[in-house]
Order: sequence, then structure tokens, then C-alpha cells
Amino acid sequence: MIGFVACLTALIAGYFLYGKYLEKVFQPEKTRTTPAFSLRDGVDYVPMPTWKIFLIQFLNIAGLGPIFGAIMGAMYGPVVFLWITLGTIFAGGLHDYFSGMISERYNGESLPELVGRFLGIPVRIFMRLFTIVLMVLVGTVFVSGPADILNKISGGIMDVRWWMAIIFCYYIVSTLFPIDKIIGRIYPVFGLALLFMAVGILVTLIPNLDNLPELNREGLRNLHPEAARLPIFPMMFITVACGAISGFHATQSPLMARCMKNECDGRKVFYGAMVAEGCVALIWAAAGMAFFGGLDKFQLFMSENGNSAAIAVDTISRGWLGKVGGVLALLGVVAAPITSADTAFRSGRLIMSDLLHYDQKKMYKRILLSFPLFAAAFVLLQIDFEIIWRYFAWCNQSLAVFTLWAISVYLFREGKNYFIALLPALFMTVVCTTYILTSPEGFRLNNYLSVGIGLVVAICFSVLFFKKNFKNSGFSFKKR
Repeated sequence: MIGFVACLTALIAGYFLYGKYLEKVFQPEKTRTTPAFSLRDGVDYVPMPTWKIFLIQFLNIAGLGPIFGAIMGAMYGPVVFLWITLGTIFAGGLHDYFSGMISERYNGESLPELVGRFLGIPVRIFMRLFTIVLMVLVGTVFVSGPADILNKISGGIMDVRWWMAIIFCYYIVSTLFPIDKIIGRIYPVFGLALLFMAVGILVTLIPNLDNLPELNREGLRNLHPEAARLPIFPMMFITVACGAISGFHATQSPLMARCMKNECDGRKVFYGAMVAEGCVALIWAAAGMAFFGGLDKFQLFMSENGNSAAIAVDTISRGWLGKVGGVLALLGVVAAPITSADTAFRSGRLIMSDLLHYDQKKMYKRILLSFPLFAAAFVLLQIDFEIIWRYFAWCNQSLAVFTLWAISVYLFREGKNYFIALLPALFMTVVCTTYILTSPEGFRLNNYLSVGIGLVVAICFSVLFFKKNFKNSGFSFKKR
């Protein structure tokens, strides 16, 4: 109980303390003209109120990760609270804030262009392809999950495939129309619904806090039923994903960077949305352990229900919020992935637009760039969901690695404290390298060997970072 309360308090304090420090490092300019005005096109560059941008950003980044990922992460025990809290404050929040603000400084450039700007042309080419693939994967995995939940809520009045078709049609419409026409109007409503849902779960969680295991020496151990096969490092750090740090977020930040009226709103929009998502993840991780009467009973429930996070969320929502509240909560869970997927397709269109230097003012041009994305997603929908989800999770965190390294280079070149980004970059490099080497969908190597290789890769990256950046800055070790 104490551990959960301390972590939730730390998350909120992190926004005011560390978030303020990051703002001081970046130094936003209140009088600087933002791309929303200098490049206003009425489609993607549209000035919008700060409160609305915050809710859109929050909903954009809050897919299934902070809910389903947190539930799955809770299987490891209370140690997940630490990763959600520290990851959000020192990695995810920094990642989202700087990716958004650097994009804003460079006229709302999409992520591949920004990363290529700081890591080189070959990386830019790779990132263009890699990011487009990830956007299609996001759009695909966030069709099946919402369709299953809607089918359950509606009592099966329609086949799941019809729900998938309806969701897919919505994605097409929202991707093609100007951002203020659909996204700007309905996202704030869904964003508030998602926040209220989390608050509702928190209120009902409070009387059950005694069911939570303590975050002591025992709580720091791997308490997962399959601990031998699923070590905390790196499995838990990939499983929770969006609840602590997510590369997908950096693909969404440029969307809002193109709509900000003032640079000084960046901490509220980018860092604030990540902290809000961290709080949602923390609440759901705690709810998983507390609702069923303790960690052991929660793990037993998951085992009996095929480790389905969707079933756990449905059971918790209906059990604590009643039938009506449960349905509203589940609708919030549906809205989160749907509104992340449609902006994923939108990001994919904009990335292709930047790649081809193809303006998007005309509808037919948007259709030409969007059609290949939707066609690829339709093909992927025929593949097993779990397989796509595993590769999406790894690609998602790997994208965060590239973004953190790009931020580190940016801060180095600006003569600012680059260690705040370099340390998370090194850590996530080890996480992603270790995961693909040791995971069932990877090379299945020994975990200790995989960690060792991950450390070597991180060291090589750090040597390359210092060598290249000191060389570009005119620094020479021989001169000393």
C-alpha cells in the first residue's frame, strides 16, 4: 500500500519538479512564432487551445499499453510500480517532451526527419521505413482489441468482423479530414472519459489498498508465475511499454507540435500527458492486484482466463463500477486504442508526405498516400493478433531508443545537459537488445548472455556518440 501511494505521489511531483527542470534545459520562448501560425494550412497545421491539445495528446498516446500492458506487468508484482514511476519521470516524460519540442522548433517535422537530422542520412532512411511499418502495426493491433470489446459490450449483436470494418472505416475518415474537424472535436471528450474512468477505478481502489503487496525486498523480486521463463529484465520493461516509455509517442508529438500556439505550453502538453498516462498505468497495475484479493489470486485468475488482460479489465470495471459504470469504463478502454490507431495512420501519411515532399492540402493527395497504409493493415489483420502484438511491442521500444539517442545529440550540440537523455538511451538500448536476443519471438539465447551482449552494444553506441560529437565540435583528445 505504502509503495503504491509513494509512487503515485512521486509521479505527480515529477511533473512539477523534473518536468520544470527539463523545461529549463530546453528554454522555450514565449514570443517565438510556432508552426501552427507560420505554416498554417487548415489541415495539419491548425492552432488549437492548450487544454484541447493536452487531451488529444493524452488520448493519442494512451492506447492499450497503459491499461493492458500495466495489467500484464502487474503479474511481476509490485516491482512494476517502480518501473512505471521512474520510467515515466526520467525516460518517458523526457522522451515525449523533447521529441515534441524539437519537432516544434523544426516546423513540426515528423520523427524520422528529426532523428535523421541528428543521427545521419542512413539512419533517416532506415527510420522512415521503420516508422511507417510501426504505424501500420499500431493501426492493425488497435483494430482487433476494440472490436472484441465492442462485441462483448453489445452482446454479440454483430460479428466481430463487422465491428472491425466499422472501426477501419472510421480510421480512413479521421486520417483524411483536417485535424480540427474530427480529432479536434471528439478526442477531448474521449480524453476526459478516459481520465474519469481512471479516477473512478482509483476511488474504488482506495478501500482495497490493503490487498496490495508491499514494495519491500520481497516485492522487488520477480513474483511472476513463470519467473524462470520471463525474467524481469528485459521482459517487464517491454511488457508495460506505453505506461513508462514508448517510441510511438514520439510519432504523435509532432502532430500536436503543429497545433501549439505557444512554446511554453510544451510541458503541459507533452510531459503532462505522459505523467497522466503513467498515473493511469499505475492505477490499473494496482487494480489488478487489489481487486482479486491479492497478487496470488490475481495471478490465478489470469492463469484460468488465458492471461487475457481484456477479461481482467472487463471483470474489474464491472465489479467495482457496476454494470453502467463498467460499460462506460470499457468504452473508455475502447476509445484509447481507437484514437491512437487513427492518429498512427495520420502520422504515417505525414511521414510519407515529408519523405516525398508531397503537400497535403488536396484531399486526393491525402488519399494517394493513405491507401498503401490501409492496404497493408488490411493484409496484416489476417495474421494472428498475438504475433503482431509481440513484434509491435519490441518495435515500439526500439523506436524510443533511436529517439533518445537523437535527443542526446541535440542536447550535446546545443551545449546543454545531454546526460539526462543519454542515460535513458543507454538503458533502453540494453533492454531492447537483450529482449530480441532472449525472447521467444527472438533468438532465445541465455538471458545472462543476452544482457552481456546488450551491455556491449550500449557501450559501443556510447563510444560512437562521444567520438562523433566531440569530433564535430572540434574537440580532440590529442590536443589535451
